[in-house]
Amino acid sequence: MNFKWFGTSVVCAAALVGCGGLEKTDITPDLLMYGKLATFTINGPNLDKGISFNAPSCAGIAEVVTSAGPSEKVYTCTPAVTGPMTVAVVGGGVVLRSMTVTIPVPQVTLKTSLGDIVMELDPVKAPLSALNFMQYVNANFYSNLIFHRVIPNFMIQGGGYDATLTAATTRAPITLESNKGLTNLRGTLAMARTAVANSATSQFYINVVDNPTLDYQDATNPGYAVFGKVISGMATADAIAAVPTAVSNGMADVPLTPVVINSVTQTQ
Repeated sequence: MNFKWFGTSVVCAAALVGCGGLEKTDITPDLLMYGKLATFTINGPNLDKGISFNAPSCAGIAEVVTSAGPSEKVYTCTPAVTGPMTVAVVGGGVVLRSMTVTIPVPQVTLKTSLGDIVMELDPVKAPLSALNFMQYVNANFYSNLIFHRVIPNFMIQGGGYDATLTAATTRAPITLESNKGLTNLRGTLAMARTAVANSATSQFYINVVDNPTLDYQDATNPGYAVFGKVISGMATADAIAAVPTAVSNGMADVPLTPVVINSVTQTQ
């Protein structure tokens, strides 16, 4: 059977046996986490003849230049979904190898001067907020910032200022996702914002009680976007909520002793 492979007419069996060993093409994935750069190593013969790496749910596909030779190619991209994600290597219009990998629901560990908090994000119901937060996390943005607004029996807010109350430089604001079915219950993670609906950048808060008044009500009272929840460490959140506060630099509810965010890292 004749068919066209990489622009050259060759004799080939339908199952690719006899196509220069292309039936041996393999894909090895690494660092499979939502919102974080993943690596896919392709191994097989004649990869220099022209292949493509397809991953519709993985953003920013790029080939990494290596010196491995024609038997190996490396691609990177950032998974934008959780759950099953299919990737494939294609050559001459033929799928040489495909596989489905599983992207776990993202979790981050927030280490503070008063203890640790582990949070799980919900990129299905709040994709913009979850991805925005993960971009800050994976850029190591939150290290050495503080919880600058702490109100007992309400919430704790951080991620915008350092211990001198100097504002951190942020990315562009995102669109509000407050009407997605997630509510401001105790232990939920949400985006802080100004009076402008689409103004959230890096600041987040953790509800230490149920706060239904922060939920979406209507277009004139759009509420605040929940995008995750605490799965471990609410005792730390409660301890932060209980620290003494005062007015500082014109800002209310600032802890007298800074509650420092030592780091926020993606752990899943």
